Amino acid sequence: MTHNWLLYIAAFASSFAISLLMTPTARKISIKLNAIDYPKARGLHKEPIPRMGGIAIILGFMLTMGLLIFFMPELRTRQFVGFIIGGFVIAGLGMVDDIYHLRARWKLVGQIVAAGIVVMTDTRVAFLEWHLPEFLAGMDIPVTMLWIVGVTNAVNLIDGVDGLAAGVSSIACMSLTALCIISGSPIAVVFATTLAGACLGFLPRNFSPADVIMGDTGAMFLGYVLAVTSIIGVYKGYALLSIVIAVLALALPIFDTAFAMLRRLLSGKPIMTADRGHLHHRLIDKGFSHKQTVVILYIVSAVMGTIAVLIAIQDLRATIIVVVSMIVLFLMIYAYRKRVG
Repeated sequence: MTHNWLLYIAAFASSFAISLLMTPTARKISIKLNAIDYPKARGLHKEPIPRMGGIAIILGFMLTMGLLIFFMPELRTRQFVGFIIGGFVIAGLGMVDDIYHLRARWKLVGQIVAAGIVVMTDTRVAFLEWHLPEFLAGMDIPVTMLWIVGVTNAVNLIDGVDGLAAGVSSIACMSLTALCIISGSPIAVVFATTLAGACLGFLPRNFSPADVIMGDTGAMFLGYVLAVTSIIGVYKGYALLSIVIAVLALALPIFDTAFAMLRRLLSGKPIMTADRGHLHHRLIDKGFSHKQTVVILYIVSAVMGTIAVLIAIQDLRATIIVVVSMIVLFLMIYAYRKRVG
């Protein structure tokens, strides 16, 4: 499989520039529509802040996709159309939620609709290629929908600190780019590089102290695109091992969400109830600043993404070195905080 590296770079640059230039406009739209995040008990912002900055990320990604379709015949497919329509459904859902604060059940319905559109246009986890028993063949549809809805919500739930969701998503995109290059999926590479550019273009105005946040508009869109990209580029490349690789590439949002759901179940609370038990909240409550918390979680994401790539290329020795290094790093951080405290 040959890769058009110039096209990948152009996709990244285009989405970066559009997102960077449109972020101030997205902020103004948020203010005009009263999509404002007001200070709350479990929140981290002390002042009201516009919360629909994700519009800039969506424009960066979608406008770049509109340009790329003229240069990539591979995009002129039923699958791509389904992906774009589902993306607009998620974007519209996020915007309505940022303005009117939808109930969790209605957001879930919208996410299921978007995932259903993707599935019905033949983008699915490749169960048939995994040599599973025939009676499991029909599981590709519910598993695909569960993955899309799950990752969409996972990224949305980590959007609790300035710059966290955009930065972690950028790192996840870089990991997915490497994985998709290995698996030979140029469409998935284009999705990943374009989303990375859109995230990084938004980050300068979103990093602490932010003057605009992405809100559900951006966070759900990021999760949706990451989920579909991993299905196209990762789940089709490594048989059953792809489950491990895909989860590692998106480890931070997935594990944080899984632990949050388990924590709420064990305490007898509804799993969609908001709380202050997420990893970023715990780090801040331990005394880390907002910036320190974000950087630590960036490192975690980068390490997990690196491990996913190393597993994909079957470099066991390098994988062990990275895992040991990560353990040593966090022991040093823990010891430092104990000493300072």
